[in-house]
Amino acid sequence: MVSTPSSAAASGDGTAPALGDGAAPVPGGGDAAAVAGAGPARRSRWRRRPGELPARPPWARRRVPWATSVAVFVIQQAGTGFAAHNQRAADVVGPDGAARLLLTLGPLLLLVRYRYPRCAVCGTSAVTLAYLAAGYPYGPILLSVVVAGFAALVAGRRYVTWSALGVLWLGNLLVAHAFPRLLPPGGDPPGSSWGADLFMLVWMVALCTAGELARVRRAERERRQREAEEAEKRRAGEERLRIARELHDVLAHSISVINIQAGVGLALLDAEPEQARTALTTIKAASKEALGEVRQVLDTLRAPGDAPRAPAPGLDRLAELTEQAARAGLRVATETEGVPVPPPPGADLAAFRIVQEALTNIVRHSGSRTALVRIRYGSTAMELLVDDEGPATGTGPTGGGNGLVGMRERAAAFGGTLEAGPRPGGGFRVLATIPLPPSQSGAPLQ
Repeated sequence: MVSTPSSAAASGDGTAPALGDGAAPVPGGGDAAAVAGAGPARRSRWRRRPGELPARPPWARRRVPWATSVAVFVIQQAGTGFAAHNQRAADVVGPDGAARLLLTLGPLLLLVRYRYPRCAVCGTSAVTLAYLAAGYPYGPILLSVVVAGFAALVAGRRYVTWSALGVLWLGNLLVAHAFPRLLPPGGDPPGSSWGADLFMLVWMVALCTAGELARVRRAERERRQREAEEAEKRRAGEERLRIARELHDVLAHSISVINIQAGVGLALLDAEPEQARTALTTIKAASKEALGEVRQVLDTLRAPGDAPRAPAPGLDRLAELTEQAARAGLRVATETEGVPVPPPPGADLAAFRIVQEALTNIVRHSGSRTALVRIRYGSTAMELLVDDEGPATGTGPTGGGNGLVGMRERAAAFGGTLEAGPRPGGGFRVLATIPLPPSQSGAPLQ
């Protein structure tokens, strides 16, 4: 066991008021004040603030598919003319003005297929059935139904689409096989071939299959996008908490030292100027170190992809920590048991911050002027113990503050635990256990 007396702190309350001490962070970003400001009452959807533009309904935010609708219009108009030349005049009615109107109504309905998919698929099916019942030549009239049905299926309107397509197919069967003499062209005998009807059924099934596959892929893509956005918000919230914790530990420790030394300097300024000068020197050194660490934390915000300019502090800087505590009037004895094992960089920083926060709490909230820091290395874990003899000074809360919460979060982040509370002989004790990599060797903790 190695023992070296020095100075530092560890009282128990752990409530150093840190940056943002009063505002609890809200998961996913934002803070409690912002949420509370929203108020319990929900603002009416019809009321707007002065100068606020009216909210657009969901359908109004969708695009109008002009290009595809015009393309379908051109194909249907031109294709029907070619189809009429290839079919016998006795079997079909030539494309007159009414046929051109029906060929135009389908593409017009396609303009609203994203806003009103059910209206589009039902409307195009009705127009197509009217076209076929009028005896006009077969051609690309079904293209409007295909486009509208696909859009409706992707939008999740499967039952309406299936119903519209089923009505169209059954209506075509009745036109061709049940009422051929009652519909144009006059005297037309019942259809003897079921090939066209079977072909229509096949492409309807293919359309429903393709639409369902596209809908599933779209839903899966949206799900992955939502998960990515939620993960990004979660990472942003975790990074925000990490930075707040770092700033809390750095500023709480350094400002505590500065506050105590400033009081000493003011008290001794006239009676003992040399000691006042020493206190001012300590303030200068503590503020310089605090500025350096704060700058390092803020650099990660400005350039998150860049490597840090200085290594993160670890237990190898424990002597500096105890020296700072000594300047604040706290004698710290440090002990090491077992074979020192270098912990991972993140765990090393967490151990350093736990000891730093514990010593800061002693300086701020304990009447003891001595403290003990013991580090024990075992085969699977490292144990940190910070003791002070007390009593509490009553200058701040004695438990449940952000300091203790931050220490517990640091230990838990690496699978460890932290216990803090009064010790049997008086005073306060902080005991943290941080797991070590399994490849490291050492004696088991007793």
